[in-house]
Amino acid sequence: MYKEKIEAYIDGHRQEMIDDICALCRINSEKMSYKSGKPFGEGTFKALAKALSMAEDYGFKIKNHDNYVGTVDLNSGVRNLDILAHLDVVPAGEGWTVTEPFAPVERDGKLYGRGTADDKGPAVAALYAMRAVKELEIPVTKNCRLILGTDEECGSSDIAHYYDEEPEAPMTFSPDGAFPVVNIEKGRLEGRFAREFARSEAFPRILSIDGGIKANVVPGKAMASVQGLDLSDLCDLAREMEKETGVEYEIKAREDVADITAIGKGAHASTPEEGVNALTGLLALLVKLPFAPCGQVEAIGDLLELIPHGDTQGKGLGVDMEDELSGGLTLAFSLLHVDEESLEGTFDSRCPICSNEENTLQVIRKKMEVKDFHFLTKSMIPPHHVDGSSVFVKTLLAAYERYTGRKGECQSMGGGTYVHHLKNGVAFGASMPETDNKMHGADEFAVIDELLTAAKIFAQAIVDLCQ
Repeated sequence: MYKEKIEAYIDGHRQEMIDDICALCRINSEKMSYKSGKPFGEGTFKALAKALSMAEDYGFKIKNHDNYVGTVDLNSGVRNLDILAHLDVVPAGEGWTVTEPFAPVERDGKLYGRGTADDKGPAVAALYAMRAVKELEIPVTKNCRLILGTDEECGSSDIAHYYDEEPEAPMTFSPDGAFPVVNIEKGRLEGRFAREFARSEAFPRILSIDGGIKANVVPGKAMASVQGLDLSDLCDLAREMEKETGVEYEIKAREDVADITAIGKGAHASTPEEGVNALTGLLALLVKLPFAPCGQVEAIGDLLELIPHGDTQGKGLGVDMEDELSGGLTLAFSLLHVDEESLEGTFDSRCPICSNEENTLQVIRKKMEVKDFHFLTKSMIPPHHVDGSSVFVKTLLAAYERYTGRKGECQSMGGGTYVHHLKNGVAFGASMPETDNKMHGADEFAVIDELLTAAKIFAQAIVDLCQ
């Protein structure tokens, strides 16, 4: 029911929808320093103001919740469905080739730019789904609310602030995953660790190591400064190691110091196998160099034993596990800083339903403590699971099947969304299962036809769930 009208409406508003997505994606909404009235900085404040202005122009009732969250209501009925999307983005990062991160462009049916897929494009698709229902005057008696957050990528304190004021809706979906329906989100263990050692003046030596931009991003670049090595030997080994690691090494000399930049391929930490970790690739090179023995060099070697280059399953830490419903554990070494007296680092592990603190966190703690690392993480976020046979999930799957002609079935994912802590929340779209839209990496894109299809599916879901 209403399929032809919904399809005609969304197709007829294609360019307008693209223009609105681009308007949001031109705003750099990375988390920035707090300013009075702007809890996550200037960029997220501007993005939220722009999105709410759009919604208000389309005739919706809006509310700004202290610049943490904005809401858009379809009608004044009892809330039955919430759609949770976010307007903040991960840092732009390096390696963009199609366009600059905040200069969105359409090319070959794709929309490139930071936020096009995660999550500004899907947020606008949800807004247009609500527009379709409203402007087509499809009769619904219950309310659908679009909730636009601004801190999803850095801890979701925005949505916690919102739920301190508002109750959960009976049903919630977030267009921040993939179709058909993600009813299982793996747990998360953000492992932080540190180690101290005596300063050494012996040559050759490592002066510093730095890699990573965020805990939930596989590093696409990492850097080290070393002193006292033969430059020719260093370059020769680097060329050999490029074949072994898949990482490119750039070396620049300044007197007796060499600056090494490792270049890999960034990826979302929930899918580390899709990236090439520049940080572990850099460590793999460093442990083969003839540095003078010292506590720092020993610590780096121990660290690489625990998280070897190419190990994205936690084998070195003794937590490689999987189950039938949610799949395998993944692990990404994402942040590291080393100076001459200490190191501190972070890894990001996404944990299946069979994982818990006893068989995961405590196992890692013991492994790291044996190697003299201080493991600083005290707890982990448990997995999230919504019954795939519920009326809610079946209704979403039916809408997906109706507009795609594909079989709808439940999936699990390593990425966490706003719904992770909600009793009846799932991820629903906005990309198709086979699409790798380079989320959190360079040249992020959304397939335009997929966003249009998502808007149609969302509109049908609103109609079916809010009658």
